[in-house]
Amino acid sequence: MAYSRQMQDGNLYSYYFAPRGNRRMADLGMQLSQMYLSPFDHIVGIIGDAGAGKSLLIKGMFPGLDLTNDDEGVNIRPLPLLHEDMADPFSPHTYHLDIRFESAFTQMHVLAEAILDAAKHGKIVIVEHFELIFPFLNRNADLLVGIGEEIIITRPNMFGPLPENIAKIVHKSVIYRKAAHTLEDLCVYFMGEGYAQDGPRSDVRHGFVLEFEQKPDVDLYELEAKVREAVKKDLPVSYYDENHVQIGDYVLECLGPRMHISSTGKITDFTLVKDYPQDPRNGYYMLIGMLGKHQSEDIRDFNRIDLSKHLAEHPR
Repeated sequence: MAYSRQMQDGNLYSYYFAPRGNRRMADLGMQLSQMYLSPFDHIVGIIGDAGAGKSLLIKGMFPGLDLTNDDEGVNIRPLPLLHEDMADPFSPHTYHLDIRFESAFTQMHVLAEAILDAAKHGKIVIVEHFELIFPFLNRNADLLVGIGEEIIITRPNMFGPLPENIAKIVHKSVIYRKAAHTLEDLCVYFMGEGYAQDGPRSDVRHGFVLEFEQKPDVDLYELEAKVREAVKKDLPVSYYDENHVQIGDYVLECLGPRMHISSTGKITDFTLVKDYPQDPRNGYYMLIGMLGKHQSEDIRDFNRIDLSKHLAEHPR
């Protein structure tokens, strides 16, 4: 669906599950750009902790864009935004900068002036850690995207929401997504051969969902016991390469190896639903893992929208 000004005018914000795999995150970025990005946007603010998937989302939203904080592009110095002539009709149309990274080299007010000058000349500037530069800009982003356990996307106006509001929510919630991803990889590992990492995925709040065409021949009580033992050992978790994560001595195939907690001991509590429910829409059998002690035994209640709880967790 293409961007529609009429559709967005009445939209305060939208929530999406933040995928854990790299390809799913890039695909979602592409979809969000089609639905929310306007040709008249000049400042796009991105908010989220390190490892939350900001770069992947940006690559999906803006294919081909050079990221100036990327592992392979970190040597793009000096920052193009600071040294291009914005009045030059042949200068680039889209720029990227990471405020947390660039503030080590350049004063904040200089970065703010460069962003505003580019916007004045009709350029698009994608700004990571936008909440840090906002006090120096005296204006909000045209499009604001926060990445935590969920992705929050909004078109702020003079009434908000403010970047700091989005930042408080996503910085607090991202730990659930990282813990769920580590738990998910441990489950796949202990399930054994035949349960590949590249199988279908779904989502649930504070947890994960694996989907299988055939009902797995794995005892869920035994699987939970094996994973609990690994969690109890407080094994270190680290990036191994683009397709693997290392958990203790285990090297596991992984679709998003940068999106993990630092050790298994940070998974304070979890449970596996002791059944493989079948999705009536597609026939897939699901393995469901939940962080914490969920209150409901009805899986249809896991994604309940509870406004009173939301307001208590995120007061104004």
